[in-house]
Amino acid sequence: MSDQVYIRPIGFAPGPQSEEGDAIRLAGGLVYASRFAVILRRDDHVVERWRASPETIAQVLGQLPDSVAAEAEAQWSNLRMAHPPLELGARTIRLDQPQVMGILNVTPDSFSDGGKHVDDPAGTRDAIGAMVEAGASIIDIGGESTRPKAEAVWEEEEIRRVVPAVEAAASMGAAVSIDTRRAGTMEAALQAGAGIVNDVSALRYDPRSAELVAKTGCPVVLMHAPGKGTDLHEGGTYESVVFDVFDRLRERRDAAIAAGVERGKILIDPGLGFGKSLADNLALINALPLFHALGCPILFGASRKRMIGALSKEAAADARLGGSIALAIKAMDAGAQLVRVHDVPETVQARDVWRGLRDAALTDFGDLPV
Repeated sequence: MSDQVYIRPIGFAPGPQSEEGDAIRLAGGLVYASRFAVILRRDDHVVERWRASPETIAQVLGQLPDSVAAEAEAQWSNLRMAHPPLELGARTIRLDQPQVMGILNVTPDSFSDGGKHVDDPAGTRDAIGAMVEAGASIIDIGGESTRPKAEAVWEEEEIRRVVPAVEAAASMGAAVSIDTRRAGTMEAALQAGAGIVNDVSALRYDPRSAELVAKTGCPVVLMHAPGKGTDLHEGGTYESVVFDVFDRLRERRDAAIAAGVERGKILIDPGLGFGKSLADNLALINALPLFHALGCPILFGASRKRMIGALSKEAAADARLGGSIALAIKAMDAGAQLVRVHDVPETVQARDVWRGLRDAALTDFGDLPV
C-alpha cells in the first residue's frame, strides 16, 4: 500500500485584503491563493479530499497518515516559498513576477518556425534583437526539433547550429537558455554565453548531463516527457495525468539534487504536448498551481502548440496567436514564473496589462468598510 499527498490551490483572491488576510502569496508572486484541496491518494486512487484555508490547513494536515505528514508539510511550505532571482551571467531575472522567454529555433524542421533561422547570421541577430527590444527576459535557443517523429540530430550538428546563435545573443547582452538534451551541446553553449539549460528529457537522455549541470552550477529546467529514448513522446499513458506528471517531476527533481544540482537552481515544466492528449494538456493547465508544491519555479510552454489548433478549427501553427496569449495569461493566473513563447511583443503587452490589473487589485479597498 502506497500513500501520496498533494496540496492543490483551488481558490484565488485578487489580494489578501479581500480574504481578511486568509490567503497566501503563491510562490512569492503576484497571485494569492485562499483555498486548497488536500488530496490523499492510495495505490493510484484518491481516497480522501479535504478543503482548507491558510487558517485551517494545520488542522487538515494533522489528519493525514504519518507516512505522508512530512511531505505535506514540505508542500505547504513550498507553496509559500519566494524564489530568489535567476543569476544568468550579468543578467538578473526576478521571479516575483511573470517573465517572458522568447523562442529561437535554429532548426530546419521545428513545427512552427523551422528553417527560418538556419544558416542566416544576420537574420538570427535581427530576431534576437527584436525579442530583447520587445521585452523578452531570456532567449531560449534550440538546435533540434522535438516534435513527434522528428529525426534525432547528431551532437556535432546541434553544436554547429546553436553556438553562433548563443554567441550572438550573449554579445547583445541577452540572457540565454540552451534548449538541448545533450551534455556536449550544453557545455558548448554554456561556454559560448548561455546561462541556463532547458532539458526536455529532465536530464535523463544523456547520462553525462546531470554531472555537467551540477559542476557548472547553472540553473536547469526539468521538463516532463514520457519517452525514455530518442522519441520523448512515446509511452504517454497515465492513471491520472496531473498526479502522474507531478510524481515524475518530483522524482526528477530529487534525482537532480542527488546528482549535485542545487535545489534552488531547478525549474520545472509539465511538458505540454509531449506524449499527452488534448484532454491531458487541458487537465495539466487547469491544475498548474499544484506544481508550485514541488518548490521549484514553473516554466510554461504552450505557444502555438497543436492543442490550440485542436480547439480552434485546426488553425495552422502561425495562426494561433490568440490561443497562445490565452494560455499564457492562464499560466500567469496560476503563478507561473516563466512563459516560453514565439510571439514576444504580444505576450509582453498582455503580461504588462495583467501586471497592471494585479497591482491595482492590491490597492483597491473600495469593497471594504471604512
